[in-house]
Amino acid sequence: MTTTGPYNVLFLCTGNSARSILAEAILNKLGAGKFHAFSAGSQPKKRIHPETLRLLQSLGYDTSGYRSKSWDEFARTGAPEFDFVFTVCDNAAAEACPLWPGQPITAHWGVPDPAAAEGTAAEIALAFKNAYRMLHRRIGLFTSLPLRSLDRLTLQRKLKDIGGLQETAAKATEAI
Repeated sequence: MTTTGPYNVLFLCTGNSARSILAEAILNKLGAGKFHAFSAGSQPKKRIHPETLRLLQSLGYDTSGYRSKSWDEFARTGAPEFDFVFTVCDNAAAEACPLWPGQPITAHWGVPDPAAAEGTAAEIALAFKNAYRMLHRRIGLFTSLPLRSLDRLTLQRKLKDIGGLQETAAKATEAI
């Protein structure tokens, strides 16, 4: 794990069009200076879901640099070395991931796929807002951890606990 400079974090999902993009944006905002977030997919959609962009822009995020990309980009020579790798969808968690140099700490933070939501425009927007809230809460907890003072095993357990937060979905739905 990096001892100086920002921690590099990779968020993985299958399509890299919604959840992993949201997570990348949230961590780059909440953890500015302390973290540098990236996102990728095992089977990228080649474009970010329009509702992902709409939501981030409505919340004041600059979305100009985001794109859907393959995790192969980050497995190549010269790619950033990661301190943390998080899967945010169950499909990506079950796939055989590339070997990441530097032995990053990994955790699964599954979030329901808003890109699979069906219904009215309002119902689809709500699915994206709920995914955003769940990720924002988890990433907020992550950024508040005293990373430099935790041993690897304790940190791994805390990250697993953050990923297991189930009340987040209920609170997100109640807040609407």
